[in-house]
Amino acid sequence: MSQAVTILGSTGSIGVNTLDVIARHRERFHVLALTAHSNVQLLAEQCAQHHARYAIISDISRAADLRLALSQAGSAAKVLAGAEGLLAAATLAEADIVMAAIVGAAGLKPTLAAAKAGKKILLANKESLVIAGGLFMQAAKDAGACVLPVDSEHNAIFQSLPLGWQSGLEDCGVERIILTASGGPFLNTPLADMAQITPTQACKHPNWEMGRKISVDSATLMNKGLELIEAHWLFSAQPDQLDVVVHPQSIIHSMVAYRDGSVLAQLGTPDMRTPIAYALAWPERIEAGVQRLNLAQMSDLTFREPDLDRFPCLGLAYAAMSDSASAPITLNAANEVAVQCFLDSQIRFDQIAALVGQVLERAERSAVNSLEDVFELDRDARAQAKEVIGQWT
Repeated sequence: MSQAVTILGSTGSIGVNTLDVIARHRERFHVLALTAHSNVQLLAEQCAQHHARYAIISDISRAADLRLALSQAGSAAKVLAGAEGLLAAATLAEADIVMAAIVGAAGLKPTLAAAKAGKKILLANKESLVIAGGLFMQAAKDAGACVLPVDSEHNAIFQSLPLGWQSGLEDCGVERIILTASGGPFLNTPLADMAQITPTQACKHPNWEMGRKISVDSATLMNKGLELIEAHWLFSAQPDQLDVVVHPQSIIHSMVAYRDGSVLAQLGTPDMRTPIAYALAWPERIEAGVQRLNLAQMSDLTFREPDLDRFPCLGLAYAAMSDSASAPITLNAANEVAVQCFLDSQIRFDQIAALVGQVLERAERSAVNSLEDVFELDRDARAQAKEVIGQWT
């Protein structure tokens, strides 16, 4: 029977790649609902092409524009809008699978709603775990939701772990989880030149096609720091069980080291359709449309320790993960503000880490017992970040 798929964030890179994989397997999957923040034209085209029953635009002011665009595209999709529309899309009774691909903290509420509804969740929104990992994983457990990682690193770890790892990593002989990082476009840039990096340069990742925010996070290695926190929650791993190694070729996507000295790695071409296809069809495997890896044509695979002087954001993430439940929320919120300000040319590239560090220093540590706590801490951190920027300008 064909499975119904809702894609939260269908116009982003993950959403586009998910639709590509679904189109290759129409006998197995069909599109139920697609959502976007404001990209009305592409959303309408996707709904028409994939026969979506629902079209959701989170920017409620664009709802009328979406209805017109859908009509012009020949789609009869029902329009929902705003935050309520996103929550409705995430919990549709007909949905078998929910791809959670909304970037940033904005994706938390609908992704958490999908977890509470007991859906099979393909998790590409790492912020759901970074800022509300305990709440999210408990909600998924209580509702019997299946959470499968789509980030290439976490998907690689998932593939490399033994059966029964949920009972405890140490009980299964796992010693360490090793996330690989490409190092981004500035791995070898002289430190003295980092202040002159432009948004255009930062968004040109050497190996992956990604959105602008994630591209900047990859350039600062904050993306890897957020992934450390995500891995902590996904795999119940302690901070001292998590490592990062720089692997510029992006062929080995992550590794799991075992007590007996074995290291299992997942390899593949840098194409997000591989982890998407794996998560969609799990526990089966299906064609993803990716170029095959030719080991004989590869000249080398290199690795190095991450340089925290070059990538201070990674050090900040390590510290936040070990600090308190509230620190990752502050880290993520301050980083989202910093990255947007950099993309808007309000601050320099090297000021991203400086801003996040200052906000972390100022923030009070507190318990996180509810979603209201999460959003209050998030708001406070954003306000602090904007205050610091105001002092700089």
